[in-house]
Amino acid sequence: MEYINTEAAARVPKRILSQLMSSLSAGVVPRAGAPYIAIGRTEEIAALTSDLSRVAEGEGAMRFLIGRYGSGKSFLIQLLRGYALEHGFVTADCDLSTERRLCGTSGSGLATYRELMRNLATKSSPDGGALPQLLARWISDIKSSVAASGKDVGSAEFDRAVKKRIFDVIRELEGGVGGFDFSLVLTNYYDACEDGDEDKKSACLRWLRGEFSTKTEAKAALRVGSIVNDDNWYDEIKLTARLAAGIGYRGLVVFIDECVNLYKIPNRISRENNYEKILSMYNDTLEGRAEHLCLVFGGTPQFLEDRRRGLYSYEALRGRLAEGRFDSGEYKNMIGPVIRLRRLSDNELLALVLRVTALHARYYEWTPRISDGDPEAFVRASLELAGANIMITPREIIRDYISILNILYQNPEAKFADIIGTSLTLTPAAGQSDPDETAASAFDPNDIVI
Repeated sequence: MEYINTEAAARVPKRILSQLMSSLSAGVVPRAGAPYIAIGRTEEIAALTSDLSRVAEGEGAMRFLIGRYGSGKSFLIQLLRGYALEHGFVTADCDLSTERRLCGTSGSGLATYRELMRNLATKSSPDGGALPQLLARWISDIKSSVAASGKDVGSAEFDRAVKKRIFDVIRELEGGVGGFDFSLVLTNYYDACEDGDEDKKSACLRWLRGEFSTKTEAKAALRVGSIVNDDNWYDEIKLTARLAAGIGYRGLVVFIDECVNLYKIPNRISRENNYEKILSMYNDTLEGRAEHLCLVFGGTPQFLEDRRRGLYSYEALRGRLAEGRFDSGEYKNMIGPVIRLRRLSDNELLALVLRVTALHARYYEWTPRISDGDPEAFVRASLELAGANIMITPREIIRDYISILNILYQNPEAKFADIIGTSLTLTPAAGQSDPDETAASAFDPNDIVI
């Protein structure tokens, strides 16, 4: 990825390092600092970033990241999220749960929309809650542009020019489903900014975040005839993507993780309604009805392949997502809608272990008592477990290795060999190349290559 400097040694900021180590130790995906621990996945990243290039040109895109628990789906999502923010996209992300679905009753679809809007992020607001800043920047940029054209700030000509540019963007949205009320809310927001009406601004933001519970309440506050609900929230996402593009961003990237929770829905009709929503999204993005919008779903193989309860149980989706007759898995295929996360190679796992060693040493400000061959011995011991050669995941490797480093740090008399209880030599498998330069270099706690 372009913004990860693979040449220079960089010191990880202390705040990010603290979040990174806390997340890795707990076995969860770090929301900040993912590039500092990224190893491998270059082909998957290249495929996903190519989608963003198309989205920036006005197209839609949709991908399914499929892998076992701990295989790196959520990590890859956070990595791509950081890339998108750095390259001028707006992002939104959420995890599905029993309360948050794509379609449902009792507000489960709306709950997903609210979570996405709560996590709406831009480069200047990467932690979410970016909706007010996004709208404020839009109005500010237009005023700055009009002022730069030579019109006097505060004059009637200046005000007319600003309103014209504002309404040019708004008119482009009116043609979409739900676009009239969406545009009316934006008009109300601009008027409230000009009048200094904070209550009206707050009401506009509440509507855009889906926080009005009744149409009557929304009509009294903003003169609009609809509200965001379980049925239309995806239409509002499409309008938000068009708005983002209209005010200078490259598009909207939406990440929806933990899709296995749709597989777990016990009621068949409810489950199929959610799959029908996925089908609608898939058709929209590939048929040009979701401009400047990229959708990325993360799920397990069971969620995709189970023919009784997974996506393959819905015939229309199976026909679109199933591998072709000649796609045997022997050759990689990153162009289709489904990206299956392969197991990291032995060399990549070794590189990951050395990266974790460097980060742990930097965070705790110590020199780990690790000899040449120790990381290799750990990787070999992990892979020798029954089934590990196929099933081992980065989460398991990181969790176990950090526990070893923690023991060494807290117990000066402990030895690496005694902890893992195995020989400290590793015989490379036939045909296996040496680890990359990052993994093979001697450990230096003051040198983290990113």
